Amino acid sequence: MGTKAQAERKLLRLFILAILLCSLALGSVTVHSSEPEVRIPENNPVKLSCAYSGFSSPRVEWKFDQGDTTRLVCYNNKITASYEDRVTFLPSGITFKSVTREDTGTYTCMVSEEGGNSYGEVKVKLIVLVPPSKPTVSIPSSATIGDRAVLTCSEQDGSPPSEYTWFKDGIVMPTNPKSTRAFSNSSYVLNPTTGELVFDPLSASDTGEYSCEARNGYGTPMTSNAVLMEAVERNVGVIVAAVLVTLILLGILIFGIWFAYSRGHFDRTKKGTSSKKVIYSQPSARSEGEFKQTSSFLV
Repeated sequence: MGTKAQAERKLLRLFILAILLCSLALGSVTVHSSEPEVRIPENNPVKLSCAYSGFSSPRVEWKFDQGDTTRLVCYNNKITASYEDRVTFLPSGITFKSVTREDTGTYTCMVSEEGGNSYGEVKVKLIVLVPPSKPTVSIPSSATIGDRAVLTCSEQDGSPPSEYTWFKDGIVMPTNPKSTRAFSNSSYVLNPTTGELVFDPLSASDTGEYSCEARNGYGTPMTSNAVLMEAVERNVGVIVAAVLVTLILLGILIFGIWFAYSRGHFDRTKKGTSSKKVIYSQPSARSEGEFKQTSSFLV
């Protein structure tokens, strides 16, 4: 009995040892970066690190992803032609001599064993910092009370992308208008990411000067010009006048048709054509043996 128990314990130890050896074998290959996210001002040099271990003959590749764009930066430990003038390769990473806003994106360091099955990768996010430019706005000079009014604000240079804050008469507009007494009578939706400000419906109290500010956490926040928007009542007089003009024109058209009918211009009765007449004349006396056609038909 004791011998059987000892044998089972021995088998258990061997099983645990095998598991540990497999774990060590699986964990022997590592790829990591000391800085998974790098922020650097535009036109500055930067290094993206990629450290690895457990490879006897490592093959390193780097790829760049930005939206739908994918490019190869390094292939088989060598920088590709499109990057070789400003990027250098080192076993510990890649170095940019000078970065631009177009370099913002995700870089993947992929390491594999030359001729083997070992593989590992790590992603490094690069954010090239660019301050926002002065935003441009689209604001109607006047809008009708009760209608929908859309105001937009945008700028194209900031990296990372800017967020937007709206001002009315120099006062910051909260995201929720009901949260502040000054804007409690307004009904609007403000999107800080897109910079869109939508009034639906517009009220009389929404008249004022509007401007927006763009900021992205780098550089100085930029503010647009202020533009006056007036909330005006619907012009009932113009609508009534348009209706009256339409009725008058319709009356003139009806009178014209009636007058034309009364004058017979639209008389559709066509005059009948005269019936065909056949006139037959008796032949005159003729001498014997003489024949002459004297009958005639007149149509």
